[in-house]
Amino acid sequence: MGHVELPESDIPGSVGLAGAPLPRTTSNRPRSRELEQLWSAPTVQRERSDQTPAPKRGPGRYLPLVVGADLLGLGIPAWLILRMGGLPQAQLAAIVAALVWCGARLARGRYATRRPGGLRGALTAPGDWLLLIGALAVLSTVFGEPVRPVTAVVALLPGLLVTVAVSLVCQLPWPGRRERAEHRVLVVGEASGVDRAVRLLGSRTDHAYNVVAAIPVGEASLGCAAPVPGRLAPAPADDDVSTVLGGAFAHEADLALVIPGPQLSGERLRQLSWGLHDGGLQLSVLSDLSDIAAGRVRPASAAGLTLLHIVPPLRQGPQMALKGVVDRTGAALGLVLLAPLLFLIGAAVRLTSEGPVFHRQIRQGRHNRPFTMWKFRTMVEDAETHKADLLAANENDGAMFKIRRDPRVTRIGRLLRRSSLDELPQLINVVRGEMSLVGPRPPLPEEVSRYDERELRRLAVRPGLTGLWQVSGRSDLSWQETVSLDLWYVDNWSVATDLGLMARTLRAVTDGRGAY
Repeated sequence: MGHVELPESDIPGSVGLAGAPLPRTTSNRPRSRELEQLWSAPTVQRERSDQTPAPKRGPGRYLPLVVGADLLGLGIPAWLILRMGGLPQAQLAAIVAALVWCGARLARGRYATRRPGGLRGALTAPGDWLLLIGALAVLSTVFGEPVRPVTAVVALLPGLLVTVAVSLVCQLPWPGRRERAEHRVLVVGEASGVDRAVRLLGSRTDHAYNVVAAIPVGEASLGCAAPVPGRLAPAPADDDVSTVLGGAFAHEADLALVIPGPQLSGERLRQLSWGLHDGGLQLSVLSDLSDIAAGRVRPASAAGLTLLHIVPPLRQGPQMALKGVVDRTGAALGLVLLAPLLFLIGAAVRLTSEGPVFHRQIRQGRHNRPFTMWKFRTMVEDAETHKADLLAANENDGAMFKIRRDPRVTRIGRLLRRSSLDELPQLINVVRGEMSLVGPRPPLPEEVSRYDERELRRLAVRPGLTGLWQVSGRSDLSWQETVSLDLWYVDNWSVATDLGLMARTLRAVTDGRGAY
């Protein structure tokens, strides 16, 4: 029923939890007062003297870095620019501006999160900066020290840029940095659902759920390696709640992740939720929906039913317009700032091997429209004529063609691929509106010809210079992993997501993993 046999138990009969006796039903429960006390489920959350306390929502170790960057990043450039502008009290003005900047951000709660900075810090900085300009304008008028508006904006702009840059750096997953899991999770459900949940939660570390045990429904064995302190019967039983609470207590879980199914649905799930909440255990219910960002889910209720409204993916509106502006402005600025580097790379390509500097190739863009993609040439001039001879050596399991040690790649080309510098000419495609700074990998026409309906959805947005594929392993990923990452982006992208991916690209480029 709702337990497993443990021969080593000192108490005869069936038990559901490693050594803790649990009743089958009320009819066969012995009437011993002592055993009744053992069988009773805990009704309050017990104190655990050896449990590591959950991390507090405090400022965290990045607070000094963020505050220091705000003070110095705004104060020093402001002082230098105001002094060059001939302001008599430039040093005092810069100190006041830096203090007002930090005060405004403190008042608006920018230093109150556990990890100051991050995407939230980058996105809120422009609003704080506008507030700073307004406050300083008032102070300038009150104390009779007028400053030309253009000079003031130029003096304060570096502070905004430094704050945004440091915020994005704080978001990067630097080696050795791992956030402590906030929830110790007990997974409850049928074996197949438990295996899937444990596997997916264990495959990534960018979440706060650490699986510590599992309680399957029925007798089917689990494929995962999670400890099994007990089992629930295939049909509702009186000991459902005590089995789950006992398992949670034994493994110090603070959250039960319940997976609904044919044997765990409707009234049984409802009664289980009552008992778990009365026992002081948090409860989450796993939805069958997958790869949908939390921001697109809107809970609602009607006639006693719990509804989940799914917001459509962004395809138009202000965020799409902002993405276009950021793409073209950022790409144009990148081409100007990187012009010396582009010239040096072009010269190196031209001098080290015969052939043109650039490699132009037809790729499929948004809505399957072809365009010419630009790259620095990294292969020998007649590389395409040798591709048919290398098809048997393809190391990718899908539509892409990739060889780790491709003999067609030149010596300088291998270095460019490792550092991703060969991709820089694609900034031209971004300026022309054929690509985006962030998006799925642009596929070849021959790859698209083998796409199924699911894979064609990758072409619903513009391909990107970087993206989830770029920061998650690139060519080391399987084809299905690549498709899954691209589809997640297609359905869940936002401007905040793009900023995060551009920040993570820095580490991916310096790491070089999967680039060949």
